[in-house]
Parts: sequence; structure tokens; C-alpha cells
Amino acid sequence: MKAFRNFLSKQRPKFQKGGKFGALQSTFNGIETFLYVPNHTTKSGSHLRDAIDLKRTMSIVVIALVPALLFGMYNVGYQHFLSVNELASQSYLEIFWFGFLKVLPLIVVSYVVGLGIEFFVAQKRGHEINEGFLVSGLLIPMVMPVEAPLWMVAVATAFAVIIGKEVFGGTGMNIWNPALLARAFFFFAYPSKMSGDAVWIADKADAFSGATPLANAAAGVDIPSFSSMFYGFIPGSIGETSTLAILIGAVILIVTGIGSWRIILSVFTGGMVMGLILNGFAVNPFMEIEAWNHLVMGGFAFGAVFMATDPVTASQTRTGKYIYGLLVGVFAVLIRVLNPAYPEGMMLAILLMNTFAPLIDHFVVQSNINRRLKRAKVNA
Repeated sequence: MKAFRNFLSKQRPKFQKGGKFGALQSTFNGIETFLYVPNHTTKSGSHLRDAIDLKRTMSIVVIALVPALLFGMYNVGYQHFLSVNELASQSYLEIFWFGFLKVLPLIVVSYVVGLGIEFFVAQKRGHEINEGFLVSGLLIPMVMPVEAPLWMVAVATAFAVIIGKEVFGGTGMNIWNPALLARAFFFFAYPSKMSGDAVWIADKADAFSGATPLANAAAGVDIPSFSSMFYGFIPGSIGETSTLAILIGAVILIVTGIGSWRIILSVFTGGMVMGLILNGFAVNPFMEIEAWNHLVMGGFAFGAVFMATDPVTASQTRTGKYIYGLLVGVFAVLIRVLNPAYPEGMMLAILLMNTFAPLIDHFVVQSNINRRLKRAKVNA
């Protein structure tokens, strides 16, 4: 590694302004700082110095995603061999390998398209390459069905990066979570590829039902048990089925301080409260589902841990995080129950609250200002 470090240092002058490859300075800097901690610090202004930078922060989120990703790969193989009645004859490694080969192309397409666009835009603007897509590039395939056509994933990724990020100025300036924007585009542009039984199970046997618990609930069919949905051996998007694997990621985010436990806790609380309220009615089959089942169905847990906690698009104030998370959970269950034609309400709930997060913070800050002004008048 030291030899490679020395090699990069020798090549750096060629990629700086005036060098032979000066036009590719942004690309070289992006690769170098991804592999090694930058050796420069802020020289002026009032800033907090810390041992962790954005790349390292994004790396921790990727590590937190690994349990859900690995289980998702295994579950893809599990659902396939279950559908063709060959599960008993397959080893754990064979089951995982089948899923790995199915999921890997989606990840490759997401990174190639997304990073390609970000590298191009950075070069044209003469800016440094941002690291935000390191996480988004993995989140996008994890919220897709396994049978999503690769070209559709590419188009959805391009839409999320261009319209969701670059038009606002890039990483740190976006209003909505890019991965959710990619899923929303995919859902509304190609609805047939995000619904039905066939899209959730790779090479599914025709006689096998591949309906997700949300689809069964919307149709009034019995849903799987709580334990089945918690462990994740059910059809669904690649990274969203196992609540257990997602919670392992949540622990990593909370312990490292990268993810906000206030938002995560508030989302689950909001979903539970709204589920209990709606249990008192019986207008449609969804209202008869026990409130706690909503927390392990669909993308609720995945959205609460990895989407709602996005530091760019979520509320920033401490009180605002509680309000923001609570409303995400409430609206997710509300949309899911009151609109059975669109059972996955988590995506819309988070995108909606992304829009209102700055407003929530504004009122929280203004409320603090007003309280201090009142105290100042009393003391005067």
C-alpha cells in the first residue's frame, strides 16, 4: 500500500492545473481521497476539526447496509429455489451464489451510471467529486425488485442523480433522498415492473405465488407471521425484507453516531401509534392488521433506518428530528392503510417529509428565539 501511495503522490503533479492531465484533476482527487485520508485541513475560519470526513462517514453507512444486502442476496436465491421446489437440494452457498449473481448486475449498473454522471458533472464544473453517491449507489438496487430490467434501473438512477442532486448543486444541496427518488421514478414510470408477483422472485415458477405481504394484505389475503416478516424469508425488494438485518445496521449507525436514534425511534413510534388508531376501524383489510405488523412489512424498517435518517434531507434540530420522524411513521401507515391500491407508503411519506423538514426546523428555531425573547423582556 505504501508503494501505491508513493505512486499516486508522484502522479499528482500531472493532474494538477498546468499538468499534462490537468483537465482530469477532479477525477484524480476523487480517486485519491477515496483511497486515502486527505492530507490537507482547513486553514482559516471557525471550524470543528474531527478525525472523520465525509468519505469515512459514507463508508460506515455502507458497512451498516452490508447485513441487509447479504441477507437480500441469500433471500433472492431462497425464494427462487423455493418457487421451483428445489430448496432442499441446495446448499447455503449455492442459494447465496444464485442471489449474488442476480443482485450484482443491479449494483454495477447503479454505480456505473451514477458515478459516471457525477464524475462528468464534477469535471465540467471544475469541482471536487462528492462522496454522497457511495451510499446512494448501493441503496438504489436494494430498494428495487430483483427482476427490475437493468436499463430501467439505469434510467431511474440517472434521473435521481441529475434531477434529484445535480440541479440543486450536488451532494449536501439536494432536497429529497436520491435513492427514494430513483424508486419513485421507477414506480411511476414503470409500474408493471414494481407490482405483481413475477417481479419479486428471480425465475419464478408459474404455479408459485410470489406476492409480498403488502400485496396479500391489500387483497385481503392472510399475511405471513410476524416472525417470518421479521427474519425476512418473504418476497420483496432486495434489501427490505429482513427487519433483523436492518436493525443490525441500525445498531452500527447509532453506536458510531452516524445515524440519528431520535429519528429512528420516532419513525417506529409514529407507525405504531397510527397503526393502533386505525385498528379501531374496519373499512379495509389493512385496518385489521395488528399495528406491530406494519413495522416489519414492506420498506418500513429499511426506510426508518437508512432513508429517513439521511442527514441532508432530514430535520437538523433535536426537536425537529422527533417531529420529522414521528410524522414519517404516521404518514407511512396512513397512506398504506387508507390507499390499499398503493400499499407501500414509506417512500411517499419520507419524500413528503423531506420537503417539509426545513419548515419544521424553521418553526423549532423560531420557537426557541421567541422563548428567549420573552425571558429577556421579563428579566429587563
